[in-house]
Amino acid sequence: MGVAFVGKVLITATVQSHIALFHSGLAAMLRANGYEVHVAAYNDLADKDGLALRHVDRVYEVCFCRSPFSIKNIGAFRQLRRIISENDYDIIHCNTPVGGILTRLAARKARWRGTKVIYTAHGFHFYGGAPLINWLLYYPVERWMAQYTDVLITINTEDYFRARGFKSGRVECVPGIGIHIDRINEVAVDREQKRKELGIPADAVVILSVGELINRKNHELALQALSAIGRGDVHYIICGTGVIEGYLRKLSSRLRIENQVSFLGFRKDVIEICKASDIFVFPSLQEGLPVALMEAMACGLPVVCSRIRGNVDLIEDEEGGYLCPANSVESFAEAISTLIERKQLRVVMGMRNKADIGFFDDMGVMCRLSEIYSLQFSNVGMKTCK
Repeated sequence: MGVAFVGKVLITATVQSHIALFHSGLAAMLRANGYEVHVAAYNDLADKDGLALRHVDRVYEVCFCRSPFSIKNIGAFRQLRRIISENDYDIIHCNTPVGGILTRLAARKARWRGTKVIYTAHGFHFYGGAPLINWLLYYPVERWMAQYTDVLITINTEDYFRARGFKSGRVECVPGIGIHIDRINEVAVDREQKRKELGIPADAVVILSVGELINRKNHELALQALSAIGRGDVHYIICGTGVIEGYLRKLSSRLRIENQVSFLGFRKDVIEICKASDIFVFPSLQEGLPVALMEAMACGLPVVCSRIRGNVDLIEDEEGGYLCPANSVESFAEAISTLIERKQLRVVMGMRNKADIGFFDDMGVMCRLSEIYSLQFSNVGMKTCK
């Protein structure tokens, strides 16, 4: 005998890994409330180290392409339109720029029949300091697409206030996807043993960065700042993989700090590494609401990060760390040097971050989403959080 579902939900994104990483909690919440959950996205999971979709009843592989100019997206649009027409969805929840645009276009007729469309913007490509081309290309499109959106969810305050000027049914702000604070707190680490495992001197001041090795993450600036500091008792760890790894390795050699830098690649033990480190450095040029930064805060690390959208939602300058101009090697070097020299300040700032990050717990985020679903759609009942 089959399961008697109370309704049906479609979650879309450009790639399946996005849904697996960021929306498993949403899918679980929907299933717990009796909904059949479908996913439509390009299958990129083969090279994602065991990452898988969970709490999903049906998966449609749709040939999205991340480039908005790719002709493949015409086929993706047709696929989506057929999927939506063949299913009587109560809710369609779309994500990512290309996935969000094509889904909302494909769902126009479904909205006439009563389907509600939600779009989560994980960080608009237009933001304070963004290149002009981003504003010319993405801003008018997102503004236009808002009319096909019943609820537009943003994850940081800059995007929220900008989106309030759009003509969507409603604009909400949810603090990202949340992090598992209880699980992070349960991770116990022998700092000395962990450092030995990583080949790092036990008495070094350990600086950590986590993120893809791509230009947007701005690791180059952190390496230059380390060189400018000029101390031999500091070790810099970078967790992540990406296309500019070779360049960054050569840069550390040119700066003569290669013996103080460890490129650890993709790691499943990032929380343990955080807890074995002393300072978290995050010089990114663009973010929505960075999970890596939130996890570092939950581990009690003081932070030196760029003064950009998303980061400023998490870190208060001179309280949990320092906010620096994203292009200033001097500012980053000065802030890092201050924390290297003042161990007690590191402790105080780390404690402040552990206190502040409680607002971003994953259960709180799921409760917020549940409220949005319940309040916006009277015909879509959701259990409220206790």
